[in-house]
Amino acid sequence: MKTLPYAVTLFPVLILSGCSDHPPASEESIHIERETYRDQFIGFWLGSCIANWTGLTTEAHRRTKPYYTDEDWQTTKGWTIDGKEYSFYIDFVLDQDPWGADDDTDIEYIFQHAMDTYATTRLSGAQIRDQWLEHIRSEEENYLWVSNETAFHLMRDQGMTPPETSLPANNPNWEMIDAQLVTEIFGLYAPGHPDLALTISEMPVRTMAYSHSQYAAQFYIVMHALASRVDPQLSYKEQVFWLAAQARGYIPDSSYIAGMYDWVLEQYHATPDKNDWETVRDAFHDRYIEGGADGYSYADFFDSGSNFGLSMVSLFFGEGNFKRTIQIGTLAGQDSDNPTATWGGLLGFLYGYEGLQTHFEKRDFSNDYHIHRTRIGFGDGMDTFDSMAETALRITERVIREEMNGTVSEQRWVIPVPQR
Repeated sequence: MKTLPYAVTLFPVLILSGCSDHPPASEESIHIERETYRDQFIGFWLGSCIANWTGLTTEAHRRTKPYYTDEDWQTTKGWTIDGKEYSFYIDFVLDQDPWGADDDTDIEYIFQHAMDTYATTRLSGAQIRDQWLEHIRSEEENYLWVSNETAFHLMRDQGMTPPETSLPANNPNWEMIDAQLVTEIFGLYAPGHPDLALTISEMPVRTMAYSHSQYAAQFYIVMHALASRVDPQLSYKEQVFWLAAQARGYIPDSSYIAGMYDWVLEQYHATPDKNDWETVRDAFHDRYIEGGADGYSYADFFDSGSNFGLSMVSLFFGEGNFKRTIQIGTLAGQDSDNPTATWGGLLGFLYGYEGLQTHFEKRDFSNDYHIHRTRIGFGDGMDTFDSMAETALRITERVIREEMNGTVSEQRWVIPVPQR
């Protein structure tokens, strides 16, 4: 292992053993076909965009009860923004051409571009700062919010670099949602190696997260890292439950993130009708948002904690079905585009691009991505999922060679199973 690019980890990466109700398909080595992983990376980007833009139809509409329910799906709802009346049709967004960048995908795009530009497996704080200052607008709408916004201004105005930008003394928004919607992809760069994924993602996560919000981000990163080890013979429901169980082992019991996970999972198992997710969602609101259980203190609709808990509701009751998971996440309330984008990316990866096409019975998804909708400095501002997947593959292959002592060929990768 290489040494960390900075001397002291101010808030350490947590590395614990996960549980193993369903062991991976192979215990000796991980064999991955390069073309299969390419298809899965395209599925990750497309799934993220579908879920992001679907969730955006309800973002921040419902921050308290009564929330939306299944009866609101495929209906038009009114909403007031700054005194103006708007109407929104709640349904899957499938036909953007090109797909527009948003904060759920564009910061990951910058991180990926940075890793490829610097030919590194571990970004330094200075490299992150330089890339953010180069590709994020400074004097006009910058499409940043809460902790990301604060971190950006600390970089630009005070010359700070991560991990300083996430410390509570510097960043009062450290407990917000930001990290868990912009770092999941680091798990995919370290296939089958969750501990390594946490190491290479530590500086990006610590750009804007600390403590509980850091744990939430790490939970999602671990799930993505293990997505290439889950038994493909399992159903999608069994796959996501196995991945979630493994990731739970990386969260300290003292964190409210762990409490939320355990409580929602218990409620899922105790609910006879798995379509009755709304009852659990409302009970979560009473217990955590209003009740402050497990030491959680709700601040706003873009909290890390409330959205992590609601993401567990959509994950468990969605049972591995892409459409159902994203539908529940969209209707669940709070910052509804963020949890949906996370699960859209993970399920898009598990399904792969071909699988998503079959799932939606749609063969004409746009392949184009408009990064300059929100960011700057990327040529003509247009990219494609194909090209983005190739960039991700180059990064993954570098991680396999340099960090895992694995074997890379034009057709396949052979990766040693990590030793705990």
